[in-house]
Amino acid sequence: MFTPEVGFPLGDIPEAYAAERPDDVAVRADDEELTWGQLHRASNSVAHGLKLSGVEQGRIVALMLPNGPDVVVAAFACLKIGALPQPLSTALAPAEEQAILELSDPAAVVGLEDGVPLGDGRFRSTTVAKLRQAGGGDAEFATEIGPSWKAPTSGGSTGRPKIILSGSPGTFNAFDTEAWGLRSGEQALITAPVHHNAPFSTTMTTLFNGGTVTLLGKFDAERVLAEIDRHAITWVYLVPTMMRRILALPEQTRERYDLSSLVSVWHCAEPCPPAIKQAWIDWLGAEKIWELYAGTEAQAGCTISGKEWLRHRGSVGSVTWGEIKIVALDGTPVTEPGVTGEVFMRVVPGNPPTFRYIGAELKEIDGWSTLGDIGEFDEDGYLYLHDRRSDMLLVGGVNVYPAEIESALAEHPGVLSSAVIGLPDADRGNRIHAIVQIEQGGTTTAEEIDSFVAKRLSPHKRPRSVELVDTPLRSAAGKLRRSALRAERLADPGAAG
Repeated sequence: MFTPEVGFPLGDIPEAYAAERPDDVAVRADDEELTWGQLHRASNSVAHGLKLSGVEQGRIVALMLPNGPDVVVAAFACLKIGALPQPLSTALAPAEEQAILELSDPAAVVGLEDGVPLGDGRFRSTTVAKLRQAGGGDAEFATEIGPSWKAPTSGGSTGRPKIILSGSPGTFNAFDTEAWGLRSGEQALITAPVHHNAPFSTTMTTLFNGGTVTLLGKFDAERVLAEIDRHAITWVYLVPTMMRRILALPEQTRERYDLSSLVSVWHCAEPCPPAIKQAWIDWLGAEKIWELYAGTEAQAGCTISGKEWLRHRGSVGSVTWGEIKIVALDGTPVTEPGVTGEVFMRVVPGNPPTFRYIGAELKEIDGWSTLGDIGEFDEDGYLYLHDRRSDMLLVGGVNVYPAEIESALAEHPGVLSSAVIGLPDADRGNRIHAIVQIEQGGTTTAEEIDSFVAKRLSPHKRPRSVELVDTPLRSAAGKLRRSALRAERLADPGAAG
């Protein structure tokens, strides 16, 4: 049975599994399935098409494709020719699209339609079907190894986007496999768009290890359970927003589906309110619930099992790879547990870098850099996050962390999601304003929310105003554009009360 060794070319993965089990399903989405044999042939022909269109080894290829077999075919085609797949959203705003494409300067853009002008018009899209046709069949392809195996985009929620080139070349290594607890032959369900780094990485890593990936299109809470039941899913990727929506299903709906095949449920991307995590542990068992904390840069990271979390409630885990330290906000090193400061990360000295930026300057001291998170270690070496430094509010001279308030709001049964921001206040510097998403037609009131959090938060942390909305605050990947929400309220003060 084939098992890739460290250094095996990623572009040769489909061929290796196709030789052993050509009719086994590699990837499915909706009612469309692609076997290993089909994936091997399709990625070969697309690789030929990309080569004929002028794509060279080491160049970026933008993949503006939704969750589905085509994005996997295109990604493997890139890996075959030594190009760097750059997964992108199909719904970028024109300014975002132009900024990203200017940075990455892709040699090709693979999308849903052929010939669509993109960015400033300098780029035009092609399609998987067009590339297959141009490739002239599925003849074998001599794989070239690229300098990096992926080129995800980040930074759109905090400012100008940047490209984060993986420090790993287009060859197999065990890093993502071990970080995400993925096993050989896993049946994985990916519930978020693959244009985000974690869903893309876990999709591809599952396939690198010979597993089957089920890609969900638009998120639907009940459909997640149905897919687990239908395909005997063993591994699931979720974000806390999704976890809450699944918990909100009627109990009889959740009990309708057989989830006994599940081995692990992994979540990341945003803070998980303790009440939500506890509910999942109570439902499925602590041994099945896992969390990963890391940046796309992957210089260091933490993981924590549900069993560990019960002993270290609220933690994101102990350091699994790399090094992490806390630096006080005045810049002095923190050496004692329980002291809050900014979280800094670096690779273990002597190890190669895990990333390279395009479009941003790497700011580091002695190899240490930060994602901007505020946190602390406990005496057992478990990390606890409070918030992003950029999101921290100074209220009457006291530091207030929006994530703590959002966690309290999440305990209310009528709250789907929330975003806490600071609005100008002449007296206290910031007025804490909570934007709370409720069900369309829901009966939850701002007064009810205020009374609820008053029992859970000290007075200086309680929102001074509550705004109810019925539209999503977070993206499908759980990302919150807090700065954009604040800018909208500043532009229209009446909306914030």
